Amino acid sequence: MPREKVILVDEKDREIGFEEKLKAHQKGGKLHRCVSIFIFNSKGELLIQKRAEKKYHSGDLWTNTCCGHPKPGEILKEAAQRRLKEEMGLDSNLKEKFSFIYKAEFENGLCEWEFDHIFFGKSDQKPKPAEEEVSEWKWIDIEKLKKDIKENPKKYTFWFKIALKRVSKYT
Repeated sequence: MPREKVILVDEKDREIGFEEKLKAHQKGGKLHRCVSIFIFNSKGELLIQKRAEKKYHSGDLWTNTCCGHPKPGEILKEAAQRRLKEEMGLDSNLKEKFSFIYKAEFENGLCEWEFDHIFFGKSDQKPKPAEEEVSEWKWIDIEKLKKDIKENPKKYTFWFKIALKRVSKYT
């Protein structure tokens, strides 16, 4: 089976090539495109997940509904919808709201350097998460979530804390 490739980009999100996913996350990382999805229910609560402990980085941490990498040639919205279905077993009409670049180095030597496209959607469906991706999930009020992040920042992923600061502007 071929190894998954990510799309390498410059700081303006212009495609400059492809790299194997793991290689793009090694030795200081290479800037690559990703999608992060935020699903809200009819009460305005956000669906968050706890990443499976065995993930290659940031395992056992709480984060946004799901995320992933577009495949070479894949449209961003299609990638976001694919990942939502694969990871959480959900469908939603997603809309891109904003994007940002972040870089985070991890204790295991891996590095996330991503041009992150943030998508929002609505759903009241019960998630059916993939066990290899997600260990827990819950719906949570944004203000309660922000308070918990302030009190327990190490329980949450690096990118989620950055994105969440901008989320309330769009909800």
